[in-house]
Amino acid sequence: MNGLYLGLLLPFAGTALGAACVFMMRKRIAPQLQKTLTGFAAGVMVAASVWSLLIPAIEMTEKEGLASIIPAIIGFSLGIAFLLFLDDIVPHQHIDSNESEGPKSHLSKTAKLVFAITLHNLPEGMAVGVALAGAMTAESHMTMAGAIALSIGIAIQNFPEGAIVSMPLRSAGNSRRKSFIIGALSGIIEPIGAILTILLAAFVIPILPYMLAFAAGAMMYVVVEELIPETQEGSHSNMGTIGFALGFMLMMVLDVVLG
Repeated sequence: MNGLYLGLLLPFAGTALGAACVFMMRKRIAPQLQKTLTGFAAGVMVAASVWSLLIPAIEMTEKEGLASIIPAIIGFSLGIAFLLFLDDIVPHQHIDSNESEGPKSHLSKTAKLVFAITLHNLPEGMAVGVALAGAMTAESHMTMAGAIALSIGIAIQNFPEGAIVSMPLRSAGNSRRKSFIIGALSGIIEPIGAILTILLAAFVIPILPYMLAFAAGAMMYVVVEELIPETQEGSHSNMGTIGFALGFMLMMVLDVVLG
């Protein structure tokens, strides 16, 4: 049970610690560093999608032979479609953009920013939740150590994300305290999403492979739709590539060593 609580809280703690950088750093993050951190987050998410979610999903149904790939394909596709749907119906605005996305609304820029962050973090919470649910299921090939490895990886990549959220808010004229609170709360959707996923998985164990692949698809949508484009816009795109490689290797090592 301690492992469950640790797995749930680590990602949020990573975000909160990153948001606390607003008390120690200047108002802006250097473009090179921001691209490196964004690439790092993308690398962690891609590696987690493969080693922590898709491979276990396939292993859980390996007795079915060639058909074992079907739950992974269906779940992955549904995860992509779900985030695409949310992207279209939820008004949101990314940090470095002056244009709103989704349906028109009269919400403030801060509110739209919060929605954008929620869309980004929801798949990560789902991924942690389904991994923990799998670890608590005797029929799965997942272990609590592997689920904790995923949680640690998400927490590590949430640290720079927390800073990337809070620092621009401070630069826009918000107080350090307000910037920190919004930055920290941007990660609260992760434990909420994880808990809801665990509760759902407890009643529908047979579709756990689909849920693992669903979380992987949702995370990959965020990487391809948001993170990778951010690393390649303008100058210093090579720093984003380096960050991606570092994040991918770190998550791969965590999953292999701890999983």
